[in-house]
Amino acid sequence: IEAHWSRSEHAIPGGPGSVEWDGLKRQLQELAPELTGSQIIIGANRALSSDPHLAMISMQLPDDSWINISLFSRLTPQPSHHGTILSTSLMALGVIGLSILVVRWMTQPLRTFADAARQLYGGAEHKPVPEQGPREVRELATAFNDMQARITQLIDDRTQALAAVSHDLKTPLTRLRLKAEDMADQNAAGAIRSDLSEMEEMIDQTLSYLRGDRADEEVRLIDVAAILATLVDEASDAGHSAVMQSSEAAVIRGRPLALRRAFSNVIQNAIKYGTSARVSVRIAGNDAEILVDDQGPGIATDHVDLAFAPFTRLEASRNKETGGFGLGLTITRTIIKGHQGTIQLANREGHGLRVQITLPKAGPTA
Repeated sequence: IEAHWSRSEHAIPGGPGSVEWDGLKRQLQELAPELTGSQIIIGANRALSSDPHLAMISMQLPDDSWINISLFSRLTPQPSHHGTILSTSLMALGVIGLSILVVRWMTQPLRTFADAARQLYGGAEHKPVPEQGPREVRELATAFNDMQARITQLIDDRTQALAAVSHDLKTPLTRLRLKAEDMADQNAAGAIRSDLSEMEEMIDQTLSYLRGDRADEEVRLIDVAAILATLVDEASDAGHSAVMQSSEAAVIRGRPLALRRAFSNVIQNAIKYGTSARVSVRIAGNDAEILVDDQGPGIATDHVDLAFAPFTRLEASRNKETGGFGLGLTITRTIIKGHQGTIQLANREGHGLRVQITLPKAGPTA
């Protein structure tokens, strides 16, 4: 057996004795289901297609290159059946073992890059991936590490800029609020104070949206059920219709303040636009599922994705009188995605809207 790597396949279907290789192809596809029929070619050598003592196996790798295995036969055309079965079995095992090792060796760096990309969110400091392996992998690792460093620097610069903008915008607003207090016309002063409050709220929500969820808050183990129970109690104490219907302990790794903000946005939306909030927490496999139901009019099916767009208020349920600037769900989705979770909106049977948030549970620690 001789194996080598190349940019293209060297095997062509057919050739002397090609029918005998159908069993081997099926075994390879069973052991490596990620290889489709077009990615495994067993037949004659393209260069020596008429040689009955030479066969070729070509398997496509994840980077679209090929590993080609040449099989040489020095036996006469009339070997014993036992010898044929044994040699074919050994040959198949050798090819399978070699192919699995090669595929894993080629895909391991890709898995490392995927893990590093998911963990980039996890903390303020990025962790460089090892710059080792074949030349192409080293070049990719270098480019990936450079990208991580640039993203981290960009986030740090943006955070500092947003802090400066927040200070510079709120200072004149505070001065205007103080001047309004000295106005003789209290009706005009009240209107000015109302506009100033709306501007400050808009600034706060816009800065939160631009800042995203990449804060310096520490990632730690938290029970989301406890956070939700606190938010429900606070809403109930404020005179709103909010109930914790069911609750299971659901420990995840995350940022408590960020998740509290996300859950609060969802609960407040349910109260504001659906008159009530019914919250439940359940465990589904390796995930924690949070359900928030309301009794509102729901959302048109073709407007579900639009509800997450920034600065968007759906006409059926969101207007100036009810407040909001169309950033609550946008900020919430950013936070949930940052915790490797998902958020979905769906109209409930009968009446109301359901918000379903799924977050991965914390795995066991060493």
